[in-house]
Amino acid sequence: MINLQNIDTVIFDLGGVLFDIDYHLSAKAFEELGIPDFKQLYSQAHQNDWFDNFEIGKINQQQLLSYLHQEIPGKHQDADFIRCWNAMLLGMDPIKFKTIKKIRPHFKLFLLSNANELHLPQVERMIEEKNPGQTLQAHFDELYFSHLIGLRKPNPDSFFKIINDHQLNLAKTLFLDDSIQHVEGAKSIGLNAALITKEFNTEVVFSQFLL
Repeated sequence: MINLQNIDTVIFDLGGVLFDIDYHLSAKAFEELGIPDFKQLYSQAHQNDWFDNFEIGKINQQQLLSYLHQEIPGKHQDADFIRCWNAMLLGMDPIKFKTIKKIRPHFKLFLLSNANELHLPQVERMIEEKNPGQTLQAHFDELYFSHLIGLRKPNPDSFFKIINDHQLNLAKTLFLDDSIQHVEGAKSIGLNAALITKEFNTEVVFSQFLL
């Protein structure tokens, strides 16, 4: 368990913490499209420069799609690549909104996600499907997406962006993520950080507020 007694701020990752994802589904979809080593290009732990640059907004959607057309043999439409890219997105369980609502009075809440301009619109649509009338913006003090701020985790500057914007106390701030390299990056600058797993999820972390 995490001692929340001295915590006044929580920074959430999105995919894998609040929004369900499965990287293997995108890899499988791309492999079926004709790129057998897609897992070497993009995974939870590693990705090549094209995807890194896409996630920090250095290249746009059309530039990424052009790259994929060059890399993947055969005649494909942009829609094929978008479908494969978004295949990993599964949706947001309503219990996550219930958890956020329960803890909202006790903490300042922020979101820090290595999002991109292809995923984010689909994420918003899927959230609306399972949670009519609910939006992420309504439940957080501010949302930070890598392609909009030009920084991605685990770059320390991505964490400092939130910290400096809101004058947060590192010792009183908790960061939650499902990627160990991001958790280690947060810890390296003095943040409290914990790895979220299926067993150690947000409902376990905040169980004392959910009674």
